[in-house]
Amino acid sequence: MSPPQLSEMKRINPTSWNAPFRHDQAQLRPAPKQLLTVAGQGSVGADGALLHAGDMTAQMALTMANVEALLAAGGMDLRDVTRLVVHVTDMDAAVASYAAITERLDAVGATPPCTLVEVARLALPGMAVEIDATAGR
Repeated sequence: MSPPQLSEMKRINPTSWNAPFRHDQAQLRPAPKQLLTVAGQGSVGADGALLHAGDMTAQMALTMANVEALLAAGGMDLRDVTRLVVHVTDMDAAVASYAAITERLDAVGATPPCTLVEVARLALPGMAVEIDATAGR
């Protein structure tokens, strides 16, 4: 299956505040035949151990790589993501490191609606970012 074509998707952005963050405020897409829900992913290796403690940028990059690996295993990629939720423990550090996410989105021209939220803590001690996603094709 191929990812949705831009002509099949309507990007809804009544204002432009979101442009620097590389996400649309909303998207109208055809109903997918398949829906992939990706549980919260973090900066963990294959053994589940946290990697890059204390480095928000490295944690964001590895977390996105882990999300992309699950998308690929489901026959999808970032262009298929219909919603991205990024949980962080330090909003200032997350905003400063956000290019670790936008670079991956830019590489494939993806602009999924995204929510960035600060939380008190995540599943593992030292985990600074967790990302979950919904994708459809």
